[in-house]
Amino acid sequence: MPRLQRRRFSEPTEVREFGRGRLEIVELDDVVIGRMTQDPGWRWSVDVKPIAGTDRCQYHHLGITQSGRLHVEMPDGIELEIGPGDVFEIPPGHDAWVVGEEPWAAVDFAGARTYARSAGERSERTLASLLFTALVASTATAERLGHEAWRDLLGIHNERAEVAVDRYHGRVVTWTGDGLLATFDGAERAVRAAMDLRDRLRDLDLHIRQGVHSGEVEIIPDGLRGVAIHAAARIMALAGPDEILVSSTVHDLLDGSGFIFEDRGEHELKGLTGKRRVFALTR
Repeated sequence: MPRLQRRRFSEPTEVREFGRGRLEIVELDDVVIGRMTQDPGWRWSVDVKPIAGTDRCQYHHLGITQSGRLHVEMPDGIELEIGPGDVFEIPPGHDAWVVGEEPWAAVDFAGARTYARSAGERSERTLASLLFTALVASTATAERLGHEAWRDLLGIHNERAEVAVDRYHGRVVTWTGDGLLATFDGAERAVRAAMDLRDRLRDLDLHIRQGVHSGEVEIIPDGLRGVAIHAAARIMALAGPDEILVSSTVHDLLDGSGFIFEDRGEHELKGLTGKRRVFALTR
């Protein structure tokens, strides 16, 4: 849950040095913000590539430049130069280098969590409860409403989804176009967020299918990976309009919590071995 707080880059949680660059980290609970300073002559493919072990930077950066200039190059040849006061977004798969004799300094709100760490340092596994959602018949709805109206409606959906996830201390890991993947530190919070989101969409005449699963995931630079994520996605795909399906793991974790479930039997989940039992939340 958001709370009133502040941090200072003069008292960073962590400082990382990488070649001719430096990253100062501050943390606001689950939010990680970094201040990057890269000296003249710095280039990602020279100063960070040996640490990252990838051909190009695989981080998504979103921030604002404070001083200096940075030149960014994408694999398709698109280039952009970023200067003081520029608010920027840099997709994964880029190379970049400092232009001129002034250090480039910027605040990064998206890509600082494990930037400039080796693969071994970036690997972190944890238990999480995952919520996967998708709007029902989104393509048909978009065609019926038209591009502009659908974009506005989807924006409202996204805003309400973020509120529902945040209310139960969750974090949106990724948006899927017509849904999301969110992570929570407990199965009950994930299920309650799913119920809350379903209720918030009723007046929009939007119907949503949702799946919840708990398991081990690996934290990677721009999200999560692991079998548990695939399981949550497959369970969600089995759900009907406005239905919340959960795995047997979540069902067991919520035993005695007051939730009422209906056994939907065992299912073969694509890409996963063995049959998995699925339950529908009936309140």
